[in-house]
Amino acid sequence: MSQGLVDDTAAAAALGLARPVEPGSGPGPGRRVDARRVLRFLVRRPGLLLSVIVLVLVVLASFRPGLFTSRDPLTGVPSQNFRGPSGAHWFGTDELGRDVFSRVVHGAQLSLKATLIAVAVAFVVGSLIGLVAGFVGRWIDDVLMRFVDVLLSIPALFLSLALVTALGYGTVKVAVAVGIASVASFARVTRAEVLRVRQAVFVEASRSCGARWYSVLGRHVLPNAAGPVIVLATLDFGSSILAVSALSFLGYGAPPPAPEWGTLISDGRNYLANAWWLTALPGLAIAATVLATNRIARALDGEWSRQS
Repeated sequence: MSQGLVDDTAAAAALGLARPVEPGSGPGPGRRVDARRVLRFLVRRPGLLLSVIVLVLVVLASFRPGLFTSRDPLTGVPSQNFRGPSGAHWFGTDELGRDVFSRVVHGAQLSLKATLIAVAVAFVVGSLIGLVAGFVGRWIDDVLMRFVDVLLSIPALFLSLALVTALGYGTVKVAVAVGIASVASFARVTRAEVLRVRQAVFVEASRSCGARWYSVLGRHVLPNAAGPVIVLATLDFGSSILAVSALSFLGYGAPPPAPEWGTLISDGRNYLANAWWLTALPGLAIAATVLATNRIARALDGEWSRQS
């Protein structure tokens, strides 16, 4: 009887049905090794470690701004207007005497909220379109991909402007417009990954064993196609911050005195000659966040897989 069990296992392995043992899926010691490897991976790349720290600080500022400042971002002292960066005011003060650092910290909540909504809309809608197109195929694939081609033919910022003009002003509407403008790239990547995984040997073996289509989709196609889409979502996070800030700069975001990052730069451009910090320091916060997310996405895309 044990000989029959060995033969069945060998046959299953030959058909590609045997599940490979994943590293780190065993007991506790394997997980500790993985944690050490992640730590070693970060320590050997100081730029990546700095990017992770910057992104963590931005996320903390968006959810707990009180950890960084106790000042009210909407209340100012007129007698202290246009004060340069100092120990009392790290980013200086604006024309109404409001602390710019406090406004940047509280503005992270609005900007990150809009960015998360935009990435979520692009991820869900684009992945769904690409999944249906790649898995179903036939004329549905042709129709959906022609729709994606139309979206790709329009510059993303122009499409966002058109959509936000139709939807109206506000943080959420700006986020939805930016998300819809990014749907096409997610649909393309998801479709390509689904087509690649659908032709794999283990998927064909699962179908030949009589597995249902939803079982094949949920157990094999989705987990193996999700990696590049998640990396794209990390990359899109940075570009969405720029797009949301650009629309806020143009006046489509939250109405004043809401301290959105793009609005802060727009308000400070009138005083650029004598108060450079009003635009330079909020712009530096945007640039640091975008560069950090792009560095993390690059590490997830290539460096970690090469080391693995």
